Amino acid sequence: MKERPILFSAPMVRAILAGEKTQTRRIIKPQPDSKGLRLTHIWEDWHGRSIKCPYGDIGDHLWVRETFCKTEWEAFNYKAEWDNIHPELSKHTKWKPSIFMPRIASRITLEIINIRAERLNEIMEEDAQAEGVKSTAKLTPSGDDYIGLYASEHFETLWQSINGPGSWDENPWVWVIEFKKIKP
Repeated sequence: MKERPILFSAPMVRAILAGEKTQTRRIIKPQPDSKGLRLTHIWEDWHGRSIKCPYGDIGDHLWVRETFCKTEWEAFNYKAEWDNIHPELSKHTKWKPSIFMPRIASRITLEIINIRAERLNEIMEEDAQAEGVKSTAKLTPSGDDYIGLYASEHFETLWQSINGPGSWDENPWVWVIEFKKIKP
């Protein structure tokens, strides 16, 4: 079993802590050619080159890097909590970006329970919910249409907020990493 770091934003950390986020999608780099990927006993491109997920294998652990600060008492505070509990103090705190979080400051450890590769736009509604987003879609009073957005539509918006405008339309190959929280 290996341990690797993984970055999450404050809203995604809150979703993990609430048990609402159990999947993450990360772009495969480099992207496969136009023929895509196939699964033999490992992921391969059509030229027979094996493609390994850089986040690990099933059973490996991911330690979550999140925006944080160190207190004068050598403890740590986390932006994901402070934004909710102390929003005014949070605005005036000198937060350190998640990329600089050392292992000792991480409070969340995840175990990888499944890994697969797929095209981004193939996300199913239940997978979008496992990404930590919720559906706001509701039937109209007449029952013949809906208002609001499905979780998959909210996920599209979230994806573009992280990866930039037009990134959804590029429909890249992504690693779908399913996990369970083992700490805290």
